[in-house]
Amino acid sequence: MLKQGLQFKLSQKLSPQQIQLMKLIQLPTQEFEQRLKQEIEENPALEIKDENAEDYDNSQLNDTYDEYDDTGNESINTEDINIDEYLSDDEIPNYKTQANNYSSDDEEKEIPFASGPSFTQHLKNQINTYRLTDDEKTITDFLIGSIDDSGYIRRDLSDILDDLAFTENVFTTKEELDRLLKIVQELDPAGVGARDLRECLILQLERKEEKPSIHLAIDILENGFEHFVKKHYNKLLQKFHVSETELKEAIKQIEKLNPKPGGSFVGNSKITEQIVPDFTIRITDGKLELTLNSRNAPELHVSNEYNNLMHGYKDSSEKSKAQKEAVMFIKHKLDAAKWFIDAIKQRQQTLLLNMNAIMHYQKEYFLTGDERKLKPMILKDIADLIAMDVSTVSRVASSKYVSTPYGTKLIKEFFSESMKNDQGEDVSTREIKNILETVIKKEDKKKPLTDDKLALLLKEKGYPIARRTIAKYREQLDIPVARLRKIF
Repeated sequence: MLKQGLQFKLSQKLSPQQIQLMKLIQLPTQEFEQRLKQEIEENPALEIKDENAEDYDNSQLNDTYDEYDDTGNESINTEDINIDEYLSDDEIPNYKTQANNYSSDDEEKEIPFASGPSFTQHLKNQINTYRLTDDEKTITDFLIGSIDDSGYIRRDLSDILDDLAFTENVFTTKEELDRLLKIVQELDPAGVGARDLRECLILQLERKEEKPSIHLAIDILENGFEHFVKKHYNKLLQKFHVSETELKEAIKQIEKLNPKPGGSFVGNSKITEQIVPDFTIRITDGKLELTLNSRNAPELHVSNEYNNLMHGYKDSSEKSKAQKEAVMFIKHKLDAAKWFIDAIKQRQQTLLLNMNAIMHYQKEYFLTGDERKLKPMILKDIADLIAMDVSTVSRVASSKYVSTPYGTKLIKEFFSESMKNDQGEDVSTREIKNILETVIKKEDKKKPLTDDKLALLLKEKGYPIARRTIAKYREQLDIPVARLRKIF
């Protein structure tokens, strides 16, 4: 027998405006501009204000819009509207937004980039000089297409065989593929088409002039690669029965090689990402000034054409079904425009509020540029100051840059955990890492310092840190262990 019952359940749902705001906050300047262009293309009711355009009275638009009654069969069902359309009620507020936090003549610097053939095309131009059959040409082009920007083929040859059969309708054998891969590996730059670092270095050595040190270097890579990588030089001396002088000459030959042959190609079309700072901090009369990049503060308004359409509907004596459908479409786009403009306005306020709190928290650093003045600061510190959630602060800090008198910095770099020194004062872990990095740079590379010795040195400087903490910081700084820092 079926039983019926009532059950109450509490659940939290984000409003469309909150979702829109969270998405916009985490976007850096360049991505925000792309998102803005996309919204303007998709919503004809939204426009960037033209300084030469005539202003119109928003109250007229409000009156016209309020006269339309969307009740009855022609009404908009909010359940059928995508959440990204940002529906609201019939009351339309002022659609204009303007940030007075920036100057209209903000300097925008653009970096020119040289154009040229891509790395892939550079390789294909070379392979065209070889006499190959149609199938061989298809296979070599496919192999070249599998080479990444560093110059390596990371995929297994068996996978490439399968792809050739399915996508190019070319059936071949692994032996034939190996033979054609060797042809690709003859192309410039030397080492291209290798499947791992060891093969890449060997390919480069094979093109050098024959001499004892080259032969020994190839032998080391082929038969003692693990010892070489781990710098077990004594084992290499025993294995190959050579003198220290001969081993040093061979290692010098290897050290001259390029581990990423693709990266040396000057015509590589991969463009380095241009960083556009979201904020600018200046020092004026000994005080800090914070401004938001003008590209983050567009002035938006509703299209005048939509105002005219609403007036046309108001003045029409007979309202057909087609007109009602058109007005519903207009309402839909106006609501979407309102939501988007409100989200942008809140985005600007949130960005400034967060960065202003960070700037004042790290005031001593921004005034001096001395990284030792950086205070320990975590996301919760800023969240508590501005009464916002930690996740909001994280979205602002994770992908935004600020231009300072000391260079352009990633905001999240100003955050760090705290640790007490020997005087009981809280110091930033970033300060400790900088000291650790400096100590390692000044060490004797023939006798590099172990983690235990590093811990003792930092303790002498007033930072009592355990050896395992030293190891953790060293790994975060991408510094290898002492044995791998040793110079033979």
